[in-house]
Amino acid sequence: MDNIEWCIRDVVERNISGDFIETGVWRGGSAIFMRAMLQMLKVTDRIVWAADSFEGMPVPENESDGWDMSHIRLLNVSLEDVKRNFARFGLLDDQVRFLKGWFETTLPAAPINKLAILRLDGDLYSSTMDALTNLYDKLSPGGYVIVDDYKGWPSCRRAVHDFLDKRRLCPEIREIDEDAVFWRVGDGSMTASQPAG
Repeated sequence: MDNIEWCIRDVVERNISGDFIETGVWRGGSAIFMRAMLQMLKVTDRIVWAADSFEGMPVPENESDGWDMSHIRLLNVSLEDVKRNFARFGLLDDQVRFLKGWFETTLPAAPINKLAILRLDGDLYSSTMDALTNLYDKLSPGGYVIVDDYKGWPSCRRAVHDFLDKRRLCPEIREIDEDAVFWRVGDGSMTASQPAG
């Protein structure tokens, strides 16, 4: 959460245009936090997008796609439950939009013009690649990519590097904690004051 807060404060202070999105929201915690930050900072011209199947994780396409967690009921949180979680904090409003369905279907058609923060939590190779392929070009220079399971899921890390290698991109990937990383888009710079965790 410290990293999300720092990224949000930074893009707001530097006036980096665009909305925020999380791809893979589970119960909605990080997306709720994003919306709360916008409220606290009195930002009214940005949307928080919450993209998820709201039916649990997909069955992996193959062995290299990642571990099969599709049968784990704990990961199956409905859209109605996530909306209730937003509402519990008084944050379910027109600055929150939901994209329900598998990423390969919802993200190509998502009505998002510009992003300042892209937070990936899809775990699988295919889910991570779908998010990067369909959303990376919508990121404003100076915005951020946060990858939740970069170190915990080899399939996720492989998708990130396959995407970056294909685009010949070499961002400065910074560690957040034992699982997650992030980088700034476009300019390759990073302020020294950013906390690691």
